[in-house]
Amino acid sequence: MPSSTALAPSIEEEVPPHVADFYRRSLRVLRDAGIPFLVGGAFSLACYTGIRRATKDLDLFILREDFERIAQRMRQRGWRTELTYPHWLAKVYDGDAFIDLIFNSGNGVTPVDARWFHGNCRAEILGVPVLVANVEDCLLSKAFIMERERYDGGDIAHLLLARAERLDWASLLERFGAHWRVLLSHLTLFGYIYPGERHRIPDWVMARLLDRLGDEMHGPPAPAQRRVCAGTLLSRGQYLHDVEQAGYVDGRLTPASGMTANDVAVWTRDIEPAPAPPPRGTTDDRE
Repeated sequence: MPSSTALAPSIEEEVPPHVADFYRRSLRVLRDAGIPFLVGGAFSLACYTGIRRATKDLDLFILREDFERIAQRMRQRGWRTELTYPHWLAKVYDGDAFIDLIFNSGNGVTPVDARWFHGNCRAEILGVPVLVANVEDCLLSKAFIMERERYDGGDIAHLLLARAERLDWASLLERFGAHWRVLLSHLTLFGYIYPGERHRIPDWVMARLLDRLGDEMHGPPAPAQRRVCAGTLLSRGQYLHDVEQAGYVDGRLTPASGMTANDVAVWTRDIEPAPAPPPRGTTDDRE
C-alpha cells in the first residue's frame, strides 16, 4: 500500500489564487476520470527533502498513451492543450498558468511506464489527494539534467541525503542499466559533498559499479561506441559541436534513446540563445 509522506508548506501559499484554482481543478479532472498520474518536480522534492522553492508550474508524470484522453478532458474545461515535444512533454494552459505533462525525459531515455506507479507515497495538493513520484524515479529523471544553465545534481544529493537508507537500490541499478556511469558519478559526488555521509550509500552498490568500471578499463570500447558522443543525453546544447562538426554520432540517435532525428531537431531549435555579451566599454567589460 502507498505510504504517507510529510509535506512542506502548502503550494497554495506560493502561487496566485487563480493559479491555485487551476491546479486544483486540473487535479480533480484527472482524479475523477481515473487517469493515473504522479506529482513530481519541486513538489515531490519538497515532500522528500523539505526543501521548498518557488515553481512556475506543476509537473505531472503520465503515461504517453493517456495524453489524448487527458487533453480531451482538459479542453472540455476550456483550457488549451499542447503536445509541445512529442517525444517527452505536453502542456495544459489556463491563460498564463500551465501544467507540464511529462511522459519521458528530454533525452528520450527514461519513459514513464507501469513501474512508476507502484508503492507511491500519498500527499495532498490544494485539498486534492495525489500520489507522488517515487524517489527512485525522481533520481532517474533528474540524473541526466546537466545543462549549462541547469544542473540537477544538487537535487540528487539532497534526495540521497534524505532517503538513502530507504531506496530500492537493486531497482535503481536496473533502471539506470547501460547508463550506470551517470549513477556512479552522482554517488561519487555525494561522497564528496557530504564526506561524513558516505557510509549511507550501500557498500555493495559502490562495489558493483566500481567493478563495472574496472571491467571497462581493461577492455576496448565496442566498435559501435567509438564515435558516439553521449554528452547529448546530458545536455542538448553543450555537445552540438561534437555531433555537428566533429563527426561524432549523436547519442540520442542510438538505441540508448527513443528520439528521432526530427525530435532532436525540434529540441535543438528551441534552445534559448545565450545572453549577448555587454558592449565593450561598459562597466561590465572585463579587461
